[in-house]
Amino acid sequence: MKHPTCDILIIDFGGQYSQLIARRVRDAGVYCELVSCETPLAAILARSPKGLILSGGPASVYGPDSPRGPEGLFDAGLPVLGICYGMQYMAHELGGRVEKGAAGEYGAAELLIKENTDIFRHLPAGGRIECWMSRGDMVLEVPPGFVPAASTSNTPIAAMFNRERRLYAVQFHPEVAHAQGGAEMLANFVFDICGCEKSWTISSLIEETIADIRHQVGDGRLVCGLSGGVDSAVAAALVYKAVGDQLTCIFVDHGLLRAGEAEQVVQTFRRDFRIPLVHVDARDRFLTRLQGVVDPEVKRKIIGEEFIRVFEEEAAKIPAVKFLVQGTLYSDVIESGTGAAAGIKSHHNVGGLPEDMELELVEPLRDLFKDEVRKLAAELGLPDDLIWRQPFPGPGLAVRVIGEVTSAKLHILRQADKIVTDEIKAAGLAREIWQYFAILSDTRTVGVQGDKRTYGHLVAIRAVKSEDAMTAEWVRLPYELLDKMARRIVNEVDGVNRVVYDISSKPPSTIEWE
Repeated sequence: MKHPTCDILIIDFGGQYSQLIARRVRDAGVYCELVSCETPLAAILARSPKGLILSGGPASVYGPDSPRGPEGLFDAGLPVLGICYGMQYMAHELGGRVEKGAAGEYGAAELLIKENTDIFRHLPAGGRIECWMSRGDMVLEVPPGFVPAASTSNTPIAAMFNRERRLYAVQFHPEVAHAQGGAEMLANFVFDICGCEKSWTISSLIEETIADIRHQVGDGRLVCGLSGGVDSAVAAALVYKAVGDQLTCIFVDHGLLRAGEAEQVVQTFRRDFRIPLVHVDARDRFLTRLQGVVDPEVKRKIIGEEFIRVFEEEAAKIPAVKFLVQGTLYSDVIESGTGAAAGIKSHHNVGGLPEDMELELVEPLRDLFKDEVRKLAAELGLPDDLIWRQPFPGPGLAVRVIGEVTSAKLHILRQADKIVTDEIKAAGLAREIWQYFAILSDTRTVGVQGDKRTYGHLVAIRAVKSEDAMTAEWVRLPYELLDKMARRIVNEVDGVNRVVYDISSKPPSTIEWE
């Protein structure tokens, strides 16, 4: 829904956290949207924003092809908050000096605040809080009229203000979950400096999204690809609420689901939702396409293309179908690369779509993060067991089997993954952990089982906590639980003789291995 007016507009310079800024502002009850940094100033002002936020980005402001905002941006009389690249861009455009730092600064850093005023209001003046840095360049001299407002040990100017012009900038990322006081900083800018009021709710989002869907599809017929996860379920529920029996759901069993999931999907949607459902058994078809494929990007694109082909074939059996509903989230879009953003990996429902796809996409969740989708699901009355089902990648177990995907490897991984899931649930930790699963590596290791030498598979266990999938921290599972899972996997899953635990965070790693 592109509102004619918008309280806060985020000028997107291609940062991986750009949409996360929007999520934090929306969490505060203020509606905001992202617009490209190439958007003309007249179009920005036509939205009647009360303030602007300049996002981060991967470029250097002094580079010849670095992204630029519209002319006159800082003379429009609006409050502006620059974040990371946004700060460097503000400094560069207004007469400051930005250069490559002697050393980059990434991850947690200690921030020293000079005064507890403006966006630092209610935070400890002269105190030290943990912030989240991601920079190679740095501001070495502030522009005329600005004052340095904070620092870290490696960044002498980590924030700068020009109170008279209501221009503010920080080198760190207040929007990430790890930043202490980050939500307060954004709230200070949005409410105190910009004068916004709380007016945005999940209920209003439902109404607006339903109106958007009706406007887009008219009386056209739709098909929705169900995976059994919360994303496709909410997308289906929203569309069904908007257009009723114009929607037919198609569940493609690609053979890459976890143990028992295919049966659960069919039962849940036919019994609970009572939405017309077509069940397609395409397991052999997908495995044939994946034979000999080891590159994870190729896997994703093959699966994405095959999904669409199956949908098109099934849709051809339904008269006058024009639209395909997908549960694409904004984290999918960001990680696949948007605008100046650096692509991390393609997602089956974004980068894997074939160019000659015949159906028009309907993506009602494209601007939302996972936690917002769960709130939406609760508002729509979806069952708790579906709302809190842990995120699962569209390509399924294909990206948790490292190397070539075979039926034998999938059988091993399903058994190991079920043990991980069962033990996490038995320990009462399922609702506390964002994602937990097993990975079947392409590594074989020597072992001793039953007094005999073995040369078996290595299984890795992954468990992370997150709020939005943009950043994630590995979970400190109890040793006793790790020991129990490892013993069960080695003893109960034929062909596995070693188990390891992944203790990497995102960034620099991603949640999935592929």
